[in-house]
Amino acid sequence: MDENIRKPIRSFKDLYVYQNTYNSCLTVMAKIVPKLPESEKRDLKDQLSRACKSIPRLIGEGYAKRHQKMGFQKYLDDAMAESNEMIVSLSQCKDIYPQFIDVKLCEELIDVYDKSGRQLYKLSIAWTKFKRNVDELRNR
Repeated sequence: MDENIRKPIRSFKDLYVYQNTYNSCLTVMAKIVPKLPESEKRDLKDQLSRACKSIPRLIGEGYAKRHQKMGFQKYLDDAMAESNEMIVSLSQCKDIYPQFIDVKLCEELIDVYDKSGRQLYKLSIAWTKFKRNVDELRNR
């Protein structure tokens, strides 16, 4: 099957950005957070845990509000902010704790969250245009 063929979006689970951030969340929770020193329990561990889990949640919750004029937009903006937070937190992990953390894995995850932030931005722009066109058609 050609990967360039776009599948219809019937659920938030069909969005590539959801799939990528969900899978990255599983990786962060299994391979990064447990390796951090106990001294980071209430700081970096907690921040990574909350931020990586929140991105797919925000996409899912926002998708349920896609019919609202600004509903989906707000959640996409928040997910972009959390993606940026993940980039900073993972950068701190690899720079502060290279003896505990797989630096290459952190760099791969940073790349995923960077791409996800751009995907969320593009989705946000596309959704705004789509909603505007739908609203214009309804008002005719």
